[in-house]
Amino acid sequence: METKKRIAILGGGPSGLFMFKRLVESKRTDIDITIFERKKRLGEGMPYSAEGANDEHITNVSGNEIPLLVTPLADWIKTVSKDTLDKFHIDPKRFNEYKVLPRLLFGQYLTAQFDLLQKQARETGIPYEIHYNSAVTDIIDHPDKETVTVKIADEEQFEFDQVIICTGHNWPHQHEGKVPNYFDSPYPPVKLALKLDHPVAIKGSSLTAVDAIRTLARHNGTFNKDQNGWLSYTLLEDSPNFKLILHTRNGMLPAVRFHLEDSHLSNNSLLTKEQIAAHIAANNGFLSLDYIFEKDFKEPIRAKEPEFYQRIKDMSLEEFVADMMELRERLDPFQLLKAEYAEAEKSIKRKESVYWKEMLGVLSFALNYPAKHLSAEDMQRVQKTLTPLISIVIAYIPQSSSEELLALHQAGVLELIPVGDESRVEAEPKGGATYHYNDEKGSEQAVYFNTYIDCVGQPHLAFEKFPFKSLLSNRTISPARVKFRSAEEGQKAMAEGKSVSQDVNGDYYLKVSGITINDHFQVVDDYGAFNDRIYIMAVPYIGGYNPDYSGLDFSEEASSTIIKRLSA
Repeated sequence: METKKRIAILGGGPSGLFMFKRLVESKRTDIDITIFERKKRLGEGMPYSAEGANDEHITNVSGNEIPLLVTPLADWIKTVSKDTLDKFHIDPKRFNEYKVLPRLLFGQYLTAQFDLLQKQARETGIPYEIHYNSAVTDIIDHPDKETVTVKIADEEQFEFDQVIICTGHNWPHQHEGKVPNYFDSPYPPVKLALKLDHPVAIKGSSLTAVDAIRTLARHNGTFNKDQNGWLSYTLLEDSPNFKLILHTRNGMLPAVRFHLEDSHLSNNSLLTKEQIAAHIAANNGFLSLDYIFEKDFKEPIRAKEPEFYQRIKDMSLEEFVADMMELRERLDPFQLLKAEYAEAEKSIKRKESVYWKEMLGVLSFALNYPAKHLSAEDMQRVQKTLTPLISIVIAYIPQSSSEELLALHQAGVLELIPVGDESRVEAEPKGGATYHYNDEKGSEQAVYFNTYIDCVGQPHLAFEKFPFKSLLSNRTISPARVKFRSAEEGQKAMAEGKSVSQDVNGDYYLKVSGITINDHFQVVDDYGAFNDRIYIMAVPYIGGYNPDYSGLDFSEEASSTIIKRLSA
């Protein structure tokens, strides 16, 4: 009898969906696939299910940006029942691939794609099995047997030849559940269906914050459109003191979603993997951040926007970021939101991209995969300089969310306070939290809020927080770190109290979040040996080496890399 290779996909959300798609497309009948899903549905994962969205939450990507699954989104919409489309106020005749969707409806699309892939697997003769309501609690590697054990709910055990960890988002609870009205994240959003008659503190202004705002606003007031299409907001009679106060380090809101020409994956202006590998080999084993900035950002802009290129062509990365931030720092954030909304509306109407912003998203995507080859010096530049700009510009607040933020601000219900890098939040046993920060005049502030919500987005989780403890205790995995190019810089960083270690060769390393992986998404142990049995696509645990959470683009690219290795 033919021995089949047993492959497990741990998690049936978007990452698991793309991995299953790759395996089905391989048409290999010598494999046996098992999928373990914590919930009772495949495809939606956290962001596109009730765990991450209510009816009011929308995607920040449109059909043209989504990597192809089985059915294009615009075609699938035509098959959806009228009741469902009416619920989400969608007219299938007017829908096109450039429109964003309600997140719960998009979750239904992903579930439908998983169903179609299962049909393809059956037709191709690829055996597969799906375990619903099956939370993975541990993974144990057996190098001697060349197998991996997967434990479900601390009870059942299954053995595989290869395992791909696709467990998706994780929002650890620190104070939530112990401190009343203190929320470590806004998810699941049903918990924010609160009528409140007091100000609410929100940490951050990311899309996560926008989710919290959309939910809370609807439970404490109403949005109305006038005959000109302008949105306004009115508080409910029993919530006269309700207010939302955003606290951000830099006092900025994310940029508004504009027309994007194509997905990052179809961008042919980027350096190839071969070019990057050649550069690393010629640069003492390091990827140069300045090289990527020139080749994957400036040069594509030279062809598309020559005037903008002339403005930035001689700028260093730091100078470019300072120039882009200067306008954002100078203007009132809501004034800027209004201006960017008008710019985005024009961009969408004309189907013309705001090209430098699109290329900044492309730069972040391009830097994601080889980031592990940056020197520690360059990684610190990414963290300090580039990431703050990228996190603002490529968050892409959808148009309707921008309208709601402006209406709330106009009604005096939404405000934003810059709190700087040194601010801290103290949970209060009686409920809520006290926000400590220095205001713009340098005066110390300690403001108590009855309700506090942490909305900084998916955290990069530390190595020690890795959930599968046998991989930790058996040292199957190791903490992610990047090497200092200069011993002097390493010594300096160590003296400053940064998380720096020195190895037996005298080289200095900066610890970054998460676990070590190689270019094929295989886990790497303490001795630097990769593991051919365990792959990982769960972004919270590889954030040190993959700093850009590119959603579906990430799932598409990572699954492509993994399938090549599995097929080698």
